[in-house]
Amino acid sequence: MRGGGWPEVRPSGRPPGRLAPPVLLGMVLVIAAAGLVYELVMAAVASYVLGDSVTQFSTIIGVYLSALGLGAYLSRFVDRRLASTFVDVEVATAVIGGLSAPGLFVAFAYTSAFHLILYSIVVLTGVLVGLELPLLIRILRREYELKELIARTLTFDYAGALVGSLAFSLLLVPRLGLVQTSLACGMLNALVGLASTWVLTGSDERERRSLRRARWLALSVALLLLGVLLHAERLTSVAEAGLYQERITLAQQSAYQRIVLAESGGNKKLYLNGNLQFSSADEHRYHEALVHPAMATAQQPEDILIGGGGDGLAVREVFKWPGVEQVTVVDLDQQVTDLARSHPDFVRLNQDALNDPRVTIVNADAMVWFAKSRETFDVIILDFPDPSNFSLGKLYSRQFYRTAIERLRPRGALVVQSTSPLFARTAYWCVVSTLRSAGFAALPYHVFVPSFGEWGYVLATRSPAEPPAHLPPVALRYLNPSILRSMLEFPPDMSEVFAKVNRLNNQALVGYYLEAWKRWN
Repeated sequence: MRGGGWPEVRPSGRPPGRLAPPVLLGMVLVIAAAGLVYELVMAAVASYVLGDSVTQFSTIIGVYLSALGLGAYLSRFVDRRLASTFVDVEVATAVIGGLSAPGLFVAFAYTSAFHLILYSIVVLTGVLVGLELPLLIRILRREYELKELIARTLTFDYAGALVGSLAFSLLLVPRLGLVQTSLACGMLNALVGLASTWVLTGSDERERRSLRRARWLALSVALLLLGVLLHAERLTSVAEAGLYQERITLAQQSAYQRIVLAESGGNKKLYLNGNLQFSSADEHRYHEALVHPAMATAQQPEDILIGGGGDGLAVREVFKWPGVEQVTVVDLDQQVTDLARSHPDFVRLNQDALNDPRVTIVNADAMVWFAKSRETFDVIILDFPDPSNFSLGKLYSRQFYRTAIERLRPRGALVVQSTSPLFARTAYWCVVSTLRSAGFAALPYHVFVPSFGEWGYVLATRSPAEPPAHLPPVALRYLNPSILRSMLEFPPDMSEVFAKVNRLNNQALVGYYLEAWKRWN
Protein backbone atom coordinates (compact mmCIF):
# COMPACT_ATOMS: atom_id res chain seq x y z
CA MET A 1 0.00 0.00 0.00
CA ARG A 2 1.48 3.36 -1.05
CA GLY A 3 0.49 7.02 -1.32
CA GLY A 4 1.34 7.76 2.33
CA GLY A 5 0.03 4.42 3.62
CA TRP A 6 2.14 1.96 5.55
CA PRO A 7 2.96 -1.66 4.83
CA GLU A 8 1.52 -4.15 7.23
CA VAL A 9 4.87 -5.75 7.94
CA ARG A 10 8.30 -4.21 7.49
CA PRO A 11 11.10 -6.15 5.83
CA SER A 12 12.59 -6.82 9.25
CA GLY A 13 9.42 -8.40 10.53
CA ARG A 14 8.74 -5.55 12.98
CA PRO A 15 5.14 -4.49 13.53
CA PRO A 16 3.92 -1.50 11.55
CA GLY A 17 4.48 2.00 12.88
CA ARG A 18 4.55 5.59 11.81
CA LEU A 19 7.84 6.54 13.45
CA ALA A 20 10.50 5.78 10.86
CA PRO A 21 9.42 7.87 7.82
CA PRO A 22 8.83 11.14 9.77
CA VAL A 23 12.11 10.64 11.61
CA LEU A 24 13.92 10.00 8.35
CA LEU A 25 12.47 13.19 6.85
CA GLY A 26 13.69 15.01 9.93
CA MET A 27 17.10 13.55 9.24
CA VAL A 28 16.94 15.02 5.74
CA LEU A 29 16.50 18.47 7.27
CA VAL A 30 19.37 17.96 9.74
CA ILE A 31 21.88 16.62 7.23
CA ALA A 32 20.96 19.34 4.71
CA ALA A 33 21.56 22.02 7.35
CA ALA A 34 24.85 20.45 8.41
CA GLY A 35 25.97 20.02 4.81
CA LEU A 36 25.42 23.70 4.04
CA VAL A 37 27.22 24.74 7.21
CA TYR A 38 30.28 22.67 6.24
CA GLU A 39 30.37 24.47 2.90
CA LEU A 40 30.18 27.89 4.57
CA VAL A 41 32.71 26.97 7.26
CA MET A 42 35.34 25.87 4.75
CA ALA A 43 34.81 29.00 2.63
CA ALA A 44 35.00 31.22 5.72
CA VAL A 45 38.20 29.56 6.96
CA ALA A 46 39.80 29.98 3.53
CA SER A 47 38.72 33.62 3.46
CA TYR A 48 40.06 34.12 6.98
CA VAL A 49 43.56 32.83 6.24
CA LEU A 50 43.91 33.63 2.53
CA GLY A 51 41.85 36.81 2.16
CA ASP A 52 39.92 37.64 -1.02
CA SER A 53 36.60 36.35 0.30
CA VAL A 54 34.89 36.57 -3.09
CA THR A 55 37.38 34.17 -4.69
CA GLN A 56 37.37 31.77 -1.75
CA PHE A 57 33.59 31.55 -1.45
CA SER A 58 32.99 31.27 -5.20
CA THR A 59 35.60 28.57 -5.83
CA ILE A 60 34.81 26.51 -2.75
CA ILE A 61 31.07 26.65 -3.33
CA GLY A 62 31.60 25.67 -6.96
CA VAL A 63 33.85 22.73 -6.10
CA TYR A 64 31.56 21.66 -3.25
CA LEU A 65 28.47 21.65 -5.48
CA SER A 66 30.32 19.62 -8.10
CA ALA A 67 31.34 17.14 -5.40
CA LEU A 68 27.68 16.88 -4.34
CA GLY A 69 26.86 15.84 -7.89
CA LEU A 70 29.68 13.31 -7.89
CA GLY A 71 28.38 11.83 -4.63
CA ALA A 72 24.87 11.59 -6.03
CA TYR A 73 26.24 9.78 -9.09
CA LEU A 74 28.26 7.35 -7.00
CA SER A 75 25.13 6.40 -5.06
CA ARG A 76 23.95 4.45 -8.10
CA PHE A 77 26.63 1.85 -7.41
CA VAL A 78 25.19 1.05 -3.98
CA ASP A 79 22.85 -1.85 -4.74
CA ARG A 80 22.50 -3.56 -1.39
CA ARG A 81 22.63 -2.77 2.31
CA LEU A 82 21.36 0.78 1.91
CA ALA A 83 20.79 1.20 5.64
CA SER A 84 24.29 0.26 6.79
CA THR A 85 25.86 2.24 3.93
CA PHE A 86 23.87 5.32 4.96
CA VAL A 87 25.13 5.00 8.54
CA ASP A 88 28.71 4.60 7.31
CA VAL A 89 28.34 7.76 5.21
CA GLU A 90 26.99 9.70 8.19
CA VAL A 91 29.88 8.63 10.39
CA ALA A 92 32.45 9.51 7.70
CA THR A 93 30.77 12.90 7.15
CA ALA A 94 30.83 13.54 10.88
CA VAL A 95 34.58 12.92 11.05
CA ILE A 96 35.67 14.79 7.90
CA GLY A 97 33.15 17.63 8.06
CA GLY A 98 33.33 17.98 11.81
CA LEU A 99 37.10 18.26 11.87
CA SER A 100 37.28 20.44 8.75
CA ALA A 101 37.70 23.83 10.47
CA PRO A 102 40.28 22.83 13.11
CA GLY A 103 42.09 20.71 10.53
CA LEU A 104 42.30 23.58 8.06
CA PHE A 105 43.55 26.06 10.66
CA VAL A 106 46.27 23.63 11.75
CA ALA A 107 47.14 22.86 8.11
CA PHE A 108 47.58 26.54 7.29
CA ALA A 109 49.72 27.15 10.36
CA TYR A 110 52.00 24.15 10.11
CA THR A 111 52.12 22.90 6.50
CA SER A 112 52.83 24.29 3.05
CA ALA A 113 50.09 22.23 1.39
CA PHE A 114 47.07 24.20 2.56
CA HIS A 115 45.38 24.46 -0.85
CA LEU A 116 45.70 20.72 -1.48
CA ILE A 117 44.31 19.90 1.96
CA LEU A 118 41.55 22.49 1.62
CA TYR A 119 40.17 21.23 -1.66
CA SER A 120 40.62 17.58 -0.67
CA ILE A 121 38.41 18.19 2.35
CA VAL A 122 35.92 20.17 0.24
CA VAL A 123 35.66 17.32 -2.29
CA LEU A 124 35.47 14.54 0.29
CA THR A 125 32.83 16.33 2.35
CA GLY A 126 30.84 17.19 -0.77
CA VAL A 127 30.90 13.61 -2.06
CA LEU A 128 29.75 12.24 1.30
CA VAL A 129 26.97 14.82 1.64
CA GLY A 130 25.99 14.11 -1.96
CA LEU A 131 25.55 10.42 -1.12
CA GLU A 132 23.23 11.07 1.82
CA LEU A 133 20.03 12.22 0.10
CA PRO A 134 19.95 9.63 -2.72
CA LEU A 135 20.41 6.84 -0.19
CA LEU A 136 17.66 8.20 2.03
CA ILE A 137 15.33 8.62 -0.94
CA ARG A 138 15.81 4.97 -1.87
CA ILE A 139 15.18 3.92 1.72
CA LEU A 140 12.05 6.08 1.99
CA ARG A 141 10.72 4.79 -1.31
CA ARG A 142 9.29 1.83 0.58
CA GLU A 143 6.95 4.27 2.33
CA TYR A 144 5.92 6.89 -0.24
CA GLU A 145 4.90 7.14 -3.87
CA LEU A 146 7.66 8.59 -6.03
CA LYS A 147 6.02 11.96 -6.64
CA GLU A 148 5.27 12.43 -2.94
CA LEU A 149 8.69 11.12 -1.96
CA ILE A 150 10.49 13.64 -4.17
CA ALA A 151 8.26 16.48 -3.00
CA ARG A 152 8.77 15.70 0.68
CA THR A 153 12.49 15.02 0.62
CA LEU A 154 13.31 18.07 -1.49
CA THR A 155 11.10 20.24 0.72
CA PHE A 156 12.95 19.10 3.81
CA ASP A 157 16.29 19.36 2.01
CA TYR A 158 15.72 22.98 0.99
CA ALA A 159 14.28 23.82 4.40
CA GLY A 160 17.43 22.39 5.96
CA ALA A 161 19.57 24.58 3.72
CA LEU A 162 17.65 27.62 4.94
CA VAL A 163 18.05 26.56 8.56
CA GLY A 164 21.78 25.99 8.05
CA SER A 165 22.38 29.32 6.35
CA LEU A 166 20.49 31.31 8.99
CA ALA A 167 22.01 29.39 11.90
CA PHE A 168 25.53 29.83 10.51
CA SER A 169 25.42 33.62 10.38
CA LEU A 170 23.02 34.43 13.22
CA LEU A 171 23.78 31.78 15.83
CA LEU A 172 26.63 29.35 15.26
CA VAL A 173 29.58 31.54 14.26
CA PRO A 174 28.69 34.47 16.58
CA ARG A 175 28.21 32.14 19.56
CA LEU A 176 30.63 29.30 18.84
CA GLY A 177 33.17 30.41 16.24
CA LEU A 178 34.20 28.48 13.13
CA VAL A 179 35.99 25.60 14.88
CA GLN A 180 33.18 24.82 17.31
CA THR A 181 30.60 25.22 14.53
CA SER A 182 32.11 22.50 12.36
CA LEU A 183 32.53 20.21 15.37
CA ALA A 184 28.93 20.76 16.46
CA CYS A 185 27.66 19.89 12.97
CA GLY A 186 29.89 16.82 12.96
CA MET A 187 28.21 15.72 16.16
CA LEU A 188 24.82 16.18 14.46
CA ASN A 189 25.87 13.88 11.64
CA ALA A 190 27.17 11.31 14.11
CA LEU A 191 23.90 11.46 16.06
CA VAL A 192 21.92 11.04 12.84
CA GLY A 193 24.00 7.97 12.12
CA LEU A 194 23.43 6.70 15.64
CA ALA A 195 19.65 7.23 15.43
CA SER A 196 19.60 5.55 12.05
CA THR A 197 20.80 2.28 13.56
CA TRP A 198 17.45 2.06 15.40
CA VAL A 199 15.18 3.68 12.82
CA LEU A 200 16.43 1.86 9.73
CA THR A 201 15.90 -1.82 9.15
CA GLY A 202 18.42 -4.05 7.45
CA SER A 203 17.58 -6.00 4.34
CA ASP A 204 18.97 -9.20 5.87
CA GLU A 205 20.42 -10.52 9.10
CA ARG A 206 23.96 -9.69 8.04
CA GLU A 207 23.05 -6.05 7.50
CA ARG A 208 21.22 -5.94 10.81
CA ARG A 209 24.41 -7.09 12.52
CA SER A 210 26.29 -4.38 10.63
CA LEU A 211 23.85 -1.80 11.93
CA ARG A 212 24.41 -2.93 15.50
CA ARG A 213 28.18 -2.63 15.06
CA ALA A 214 27.74 0.75 13.38
CA ARG A 215 25.79 1.91 16.42
CA TRP A 216 28.90 1.67 18.56
CA LEU A 217 31.03 3.36 15.90
CA ALA A 218 28.58 6.28 15.58
CA LEU A 219 28.43 6.62 19.36
CA SER A 220 32.24 6.59 19.59
CA VAL A 221 32.55 9.28 16.90
CA ALA A 222 29.91 11.45 18.60
CA LEU A 223 31.79 11.18 21.91
CA LEU A 224 35.10 11.89 20.19
CA LEU A 225 33.74 15.05 18.58
CA LEU A 226 32.17 16.09 21.87
CA GLY A 227 35.56 15.73 23.55
CA VAL A 228 37.24 17.80 20.84
CA LEU A 229 34.44 20.37 21.10
CA LEU A 230 35.00 20.74 24.83
CA HIS A 231 38.69 21.43 24.17
CA ALA A 232 38.13 23.50 21.02
CA GLU A 233 39.58 26.68 22.48
CA ARG A 234 42.82 24.88 23.26
CA LEU A 235 42.91 23.47 19.74
CA THR A 236 42.24 26.93 18.30
CA SER A 237 45.06 28.33 20.41
CA VAL A 238 47.44 25.71 19.01
CA ALA A 239 46.47 26.66 15.46
CA GLU A 240 46.71 30.40 16.14
CA ALA A 241 50.10 29.94 17.79
CA GLY A 242 51.33 28.88 14.36
CA LEU A 243 49.60 31.78 12.61
CA TYR A 244 51.07 34.51 14.78
CA GLN A 245 54.71 34.98 15.70
CA GLU A 246 53.82 36.78 18.93
CA ARG A 247 52.37 35.43 22.16
CA ILE A 248 48.58 35.54 22.05
CA THR A 249 47.11 37.28 25.08
CA LEU A 250 43.48 37.47 23.95
CA ALA A 251 41.48 35.58 21.33
CA GLN A 252 37.74 36.04 20.90
CA GLN A 253 35.17 35.41 18.20
CA SER A 254 32.67 38.22 17.72
CA ALA A 255 29.60 38.16 15.53
CA TYR A 256 31.70 39.58 12.69
CA GLN A 257 35.34 38.60 13.07
CA ARG A 258 38.10 36.84 15.00
CA ILE A 259 39.75 39.24 17.45
CA VAL A 260 43.33 38.46 18.49
CA LEU A 261 45.58 40.57 20.68
CA ALA A 262 49.21 39.48 20.63
CA GLU A 263 52.35 40.64 22.41
CA SER A 264 56.07 40.47 21.75
CA GLY A 265 58.66 42.31 23.81
CA GLY A 266 56.05 44.65 25.24
CA ASN A 267 54.71 45.46 21.78
CA LYS A 268 50.93 44.92 21.50
CA LYS A 269 49.35 44.02 18.17
CA LEU A 270 45.68 43.77 17.26
CA TYR A 271 44.60 41.37 14.51
CA LEU A 272 41.11 41.15 13.06
CA ASN A 273 40.50 38.04 10.95
CA GLY A 274 44.25 37.61 10.77
CA ASN A 275 44.92 41.14 9.45
CA LEU A 276 47.12 43.47 11.49
CA GLN A 277 45.19 46.55 12.64
CA PHE A 278 47.84 48.25 14.72
CA SER A 279 51.14 47.73 16.49
CA SER A 280 51.71 49.71 19.66
CA ALA A 281 55.31 50.34 18.56
CA ASP A 282 54.29 52.68 15.73
CA GLU A 283 50.51 53.17 15.79
CA HIS A 284 51.12 56.76 16.91
CA ARG A 285 52.50 57.52 13.43
CA TYR A 286 49.41 56.13 11.76
CA HIS A 287 46.88 57.83 14.03
CA GLU A 288 48.63 61.20 14.23
CA ALA A 289 48.74 61.32 10.44
CA LEU A 290 45.10 60.21 10.23
CA VAL A 291 43.63 62.70 12.68
CA HIS A 292 45.62 65.94 12.90
CA PRO A 293 45.62 67.18 9.27
CA ALA A 294 41.81 67.03 9.22
CA MET A 295 41.51 68.67 12.65
CA ALA A 296 43.90 71.43 11.56
CA THR A 297 41.91 72.04 8.34
CA ALA A 298 38.43 72.29 9.89
CA GLN A 299 37.28 75.58 11.35
CA GLN A 300 36.51 75.18 15.06
CA PRO A 301 36.41 71.35 15.23
CA GLU A 302 33.87 70.72 17.96
CA ASP A 303 31.73 67.83 16.76
CA ILE A 304 33.73 64.87 15.43
CA LEU A 305 32.53 61.70 13.72
CA ILE A 306 34.76 58.63 13.46
CA GLY A 307 33.73 55.77 11.19
CA GLY A 308 35.47 52.61 12.34
CA GLY A 309 38.17 53.33 14.89
CA GLY A 310 36.62 51.08 17.52
CA ASP A 311 40.00 50.67 19.24
CA GLY A 312 39.76 54.27 20.49
CA LEU A 313 43.21 55.31 19.24
CA ALA A 314 41.87 57.94 16.84
CA VAL A 315 39.66 59.31 19.62
CA ARG A 316 42.77 59.70 21.80
CA GLU A 317 44.32 61.94 19.14
CA VAL A 318 41.13 63.96 18.67
CA PHE A 319 41.11 64.92 22.35
CA LYS A 320 44.51 66.59 21.96
CA TRP A 321 42.67 69.51 20.35
CA PRO A 322 40.99 72.09 22.59
CA GLY A 323 37.33 72.80 22.07
CA VAL A 324 36.19 69.29 21.18
CA GLU A 325 32.69 68.90 22.56
CA GLN A 326 31.43 65.64 21.14
CA VAL A 327 32.87 62.55 19.42
CA THR A 328 30.62 59.97 17.80
CA VAL A 329 32.22 56.60 17.00
CA VAL A 330 30.33 54.41 14.52
CA ASP A 331 31.86 50.93 14.57
CA LEU A 332 30.09 47.72 13.54
CA ASP A 333 31.54 45.39 16.17
CA GLN A 334 30.40 45.99 19.74
CA GLN A 335 32.86 43.40 21.00
CA VAL A 336 35.76 45.53 19.74
CA THR A 337 34.45 48.74 21.32
CA ASP A 338 33.70 46.92 24.59
CA LEU A 339 37.28 45.62 24.69
CA ALA A 340 38.62 49.10 23.92
CA ARG A 341 36.66 50.47 26.88
CA SER A 342 37.57 47.76 29.38
CA HIS A 343 40.64 45.70 28.47
CA PRO A 344 43.73 47.06 30.28
CA ASP A 345 45.97 46.98 27.19
CA PHE A 346 43.46 48.89 25.09
CA VAL A 347 42.68 51.37 27.86
CA ARG A 348 46.37 52.09 28.36
CA LEU A 349 46.95 52.63 24.65
CA ASN A 350 43.89 54.78 23.99
CA GLN A 351 44.26 56.60 27.33
CA ASP A 352 40.73 55.58 28.32
CA ALA A 353 39.39 57.77 25.51
CA LEU A 354 36.22 55.77 24.87
CA ASN A 355 35.06 56.23 28.46
CA ASP A 356 35.20 60.01 28.16
CA PRO A 357 31.66 61.45 28.67
CA ARG A 358 31.98 63.34 25.38
CA VAL A 359 32.11 60.04 23.44
CA THR A 360 29.03 58.35 22.00
CA ILE A 361 29.52 54.85 20.60
CA VAL A 362 27.15 53.57 17.92
CA ASN A 363 27.50 49.91 16.94
CA ALA A 364 26.00 49.85 13.46
CA ASP A 365 26.82 49.42 9.79
CA ALA A 366 28.37 52.77 8.86
CA MET A 367 26.73 52.93 5.44
CA VAL A 368 23.26 52.44 6.93
CA TRP A 369 23.93 54.86 9.79
CA PHE A 370 25.28 57.60 7.49
CA ALA A 371 22.21 57.27 5.27
CA LYS A 372 19.74 57.51 8.17
CA SER A 373 21.50 60.14 10.26
CA ARG A 374 20.72 63.83 9.85
CA GLU A 375 23.52 65.09 12.09
CA THR A 376 26.39 67.16 10.71
CA PHE A 377 29.98 67.31 11.91
CA ASP A 378 33.03 69.53 11.73
CA VAL A 379 35.40 66.62 11.12
CA ILE A 380 34.69 63.15 9.76
CA ILE A 381 37.44 60.55 10.16
CA LEU A 382 36.94 57.35 8.15
CA ASP A 383 39.19 54.70 9.63
CA PHE A 384 37.74 51.59 8.04
CA PRO A 385 39.71 48.40 7.28
CA ASP A 386 41.26 48.13 3.83
CA PRO A 387 38.80 47.38 0.99
CA SER A 388 39.66 43.69 0.73
CA ASN A 389 36.09 42.57 0.01
CA PHE A 390 32.81 43.99 -1.26
CA SER A 391 31.31 44.55 2.18
CA LEU A 392 34.23 46.88 2.95
CA GLY A 393 34.53 48.25 -0.57
CA LYS A 394 31.06 49.84 -0.25
CA LEU A 395 32.48 52.14 2.46
CA TYR A 396 34.86 53.58 -0.15
CA SER A 397 32.24 53.99 -2.88
CA ARG A 398 31.00 57.15 -4.58
CA GLN A 399 27.54 56.52 -3.14
CA PHE A 400 28.92 56.39 0.40
CA TYR A 401 31.01 59.54 -0.07
CA ARG A 402 28.00 61.42 -1.43
CA THR A 403 26.21 60.55 1.80
CA ALA A 404 29.26 61.54 3.84
CA ILE A 405 29.46 64.98 2.23
CA GLU A 406 25.94 65.66 3.49
CA ARG A 407 27.09 64.93 7.04
CA LEU A 408 30.01 67.40 6.73
CA ARG A 409 29.57 71.06 7.68
CA PRO A 410 30.56 73.72 5.10
CA ARG A 411 33.93 74.55 6.72
CA GLY A 412 34.60 71.00 7.86
CA ALA A 413 37.12 68.37 6.78
CA LEU A 414 36.96 64.66 6.08
CA VAL A 415 39.86 62.20 6.00
CA VAL A 416 40.00 58.63 4.67
CA GLN A 417 42.64 56.02 5.44
CA SER A 418 43.31 54.82 1.93
CA THR A 419 45.75 51.86 1.91
CA SER A 420 49.32 52.09 0.58
CA PRO A 421 50.13 54.33 -2.42
CA LEU A 422 53.28 52.21 -2.91
CA PHE A 423 52.03 48.64 -2.54
CA ALA A 424 48.52 49.30 -3.89
CA ARG A 425 49.12 52.37 -6.02
CA THR A 426 46.07 52.18 -8.30
CA ALA A 427 43.80 51.34 -5.35
CA TYR A 428 45.03 54.42 -3.50
CA TRP A 429 44.39 56.77 -6.42
CA CYS A 430 41.02 55.09 -6.93
CA VAL A 431 40.02 56.44 -3.50
CA VAL A 432 41.20 59.90 -4.55
CA SER A 433 39.26 59.86 -7.83
CA THR A 434 36.15 58.52 -6.08
CA LEU A 435 36.18 61.32 -3.51
CA ARG A 436 36.55 63.90 -6.26
CA SER A 437 33.68 62.36 -8.23
CA ALA A 438 31.49 62.69 -5.11
CA GLY A 439 32.07 66.45 -4.99
CA PHE A 440 35.03 66.71 -2.62
CA ALA A 441 38.21 68.69 -3.11
CA ALA A 442 40.78 65.98 -2.34
CA LEU A 443 44.30 66.45 -0.99
CA PRO A 444 46.35 63.20 -1.02
CA TYR A 445 49.16 62.63 1.49
CA HIS A 446 51.17 59.74 2.91
CA VAL A 447 53.37 58.72 5.82
CA PHE A 448 55.76 55.88 6.61
CA VAL A 449 54.50 53.44 9.26
CA PRO A 450 57.07 50.66 9.84
CA SER A 451 54.42 47.98 10.49
CA PHE A 452 52.68 48.75 7.20
CA GLY A 453 55.22 50.57 5.04
CA GLU A 454 54.21 53.68 3.10
CA TRP A 455 50.62 54.46 3.98
CA GLY A 456 48.18 56.78 2.32
CA TYR A 457 45.39 59.10 3.37
CA VAL A 458 43.15 61.57 1.57
CA LEU A 459 42.06 64.85 3.13
CA ALA A 460 38.77 66.06 1.63
CA THR A 461 36.79 69.29 1.94
CA ARG A 462 33.66 70.73 0.34
CA SER A 463 35.74 73.39 -1.44
CA PRO A 464 39.50 73.70 -2.01
CA ALA A 465 41.36 74.47 1.21
CA GLU A 466 44.90 75.40 2.12
CA PRO A 467 47.14 72.49 3.17
CA PRO A 468 47.18 71.98 6.94
CA ALA A 469 49.92 74.02 8.58
CA HIS A 470 49.47 73.74 12.35
CA LEU A 471 49.23 71.03 14.98
CA PRO A 472 47.51 70.71 18.37
CA PRO A 473 49.04 72.62 21.29
CA VAL A 474 50.46 69.45 22.85
CA ALA A 475 53.61 67.47 22.11
CA LEU A 476 53.19 64.77 19.49
CA ARG A 477 55.39 61.70 19.17
CA TYR A 478 55.89 61.95 15.40
CA LEU A 479 54.35 64.86 13.54
CA ASN A 480 55.92 68.29 13.38
CA PRO A 481 55.41 71.17 10.91
CA SER A 482 58.21 69.98 8.64
CA ILE A 483 56.86 66.42 8.41
CA LEU A 484 53.35 67.82 7.90
CA ARG A 485 54.55 69.60 4.76
CA SER A 486 56.59 66.65 3.48
CA MET A 487 53.60 64.28 3.66
CA LEU A 488 52.07 66.06 0.67
CA GLU A 489 54.95 65.18 -1.67
CA PHE A 490 54.76 61.98 -3.71
CA PRO A 491 57.84 60.41 -5.35
CA PRO A 492 57.47 59.11 -8.94
CA ASP A 493 56.72 55.51 -7.89
CA MET A 494 53.71 56.68 -5.86
CA SER A 495 52.52 59.51 -8.10
CA GLU A 496 49.00 59.68 -9.46
CA VAL A 497 47.82 57.09 -11.98
CA PHE A 498 44.49 56.68 -13.70
CA ALA A 499 41.89 54.76 -11.69
CA LYS A 500 38.19 54.22 -12.18
CA VAL A 501 35.66 55.65 -9.79
CA ASN A 502 34.63 53.05 -7.21
CA ARG A 503 30.88 52.52 -7.48
CA LEU A 504 28.63 50.00 -5.78
CA ASN A 505 27.87 48.35 -9.11
CA ASN A 506 31.50 47.86 -10.14
CA GLN A 507 33.53 47.75 -6.88
CA ALA A 508 36.60 48.68 -8.93
CA LEU A 509 38.57 49.46 -5.78
CA VAL A 510 38.33 45.91 -4.44
CA GLY A 511 39.71 44.55 -7.71
CA TYR A 512 42.59 47.06 -7.72
CA TYR A 513 43.36 46.30 -4.08
CA LEU A 514 43.36 42.50 -4.35
CA GLU A 515 45.42 42.48 -7.52
CA ALA A 516 48.05 44.77 -5.99
CA TRP A 517 48.48 42.93 -2.72
CA LYS A 518 48.53 39.59 -4.49
CA ARG A 519 51.71 40.69 -6.24
CA TRP A 520 53.42 41.76 -3.02
CA ASN A 521 52.31 38.72 -1.02
